Amino acid sequence: YNRWDEAHKNWGMNINHTRDLVRLGNAYYDRSAVSDERADDDLKRLALCTWAFVRSMKRHLSPEWDDEEPFKQEMLEKLPKQQAEAIFAAAHRPNRALQDLSVAIENLPMNFIRKNEIHRAATIFEDNLGSSERLLTSPIPLFYSRHTARFLSFWLLLLPFALWEPLGNSWNHIDMIPITSVLSLFLFGIEELATQLEEPFTILPMQAFCDKIYNWCTEIVSFSPGDNGMPIYKNRGTPSSDGGTLIN
Repeated sequence: YNRWDEAHKNWGMNINHTRDLVRLGNAYYDRSAVSDERADDDLKRLALCTWAFVRSMKRHLSPEWDDEEPFKQEMLEKLPKQQAEAIFAAAHRPNRALQDLSVAIENLPMNFIRKNEIHRAATIFEDNLGSSERLLTSPIPLFYSRHTARFLSFWLLLLPFALWEPLGNSWNHIDMIPITSVLSLFLFGIEELATQLEEPFTILPMQAFCDKIYNWCTEIVSFSPGDNGMPIYKNRGTPSSDGGTLIN
């Protein structure tokens, strides 16, 4: 269970920090330094690069036969063709996607202190990726699973002998059949559940996580300062009685 819980927490942190990264990029962006078209392009690129990383991570943790074609189709639909093909060609696709995200962050016009804060959110993605790779590349030894299954089979095979005398009052000991069947169902079910939890990435809804991240990130960058009527102040770095200059 701890393996599944750690994998689930890694993806939970991905969801939280993708939203945090894009929110900071949108809020810190210095729109006075560039045109509106450049600002829209930069922020959309930031959102797409953020999504591209988690989608590449999902492909990296999934079987090739299950996700390769959907992965390529999604990337070509959402990313520029050259960027998508560079990710396909990389030996480690999440690393390439994370590099693209770092470049997108560096291209944002803002103070370097704020930019470094956004980079810290991106660094958390690398930590989550490393933790997930550790789970993927260090499975429970096969002998452990086989030994557990053999022990359960042997124990259930001998169970009727243990129940013979206690169930002697039933006709021809017929009560042993439903009792043994129910016990076998529950015990083998628990063993199968444990086997599934050993490989958490096959049961986590990673595609749904990626879809949510894409929707949320693209929505966040669609927000612009003052679009809800709130006053926007531009602080010029010196103390003032009103705390800054109001931007109409």
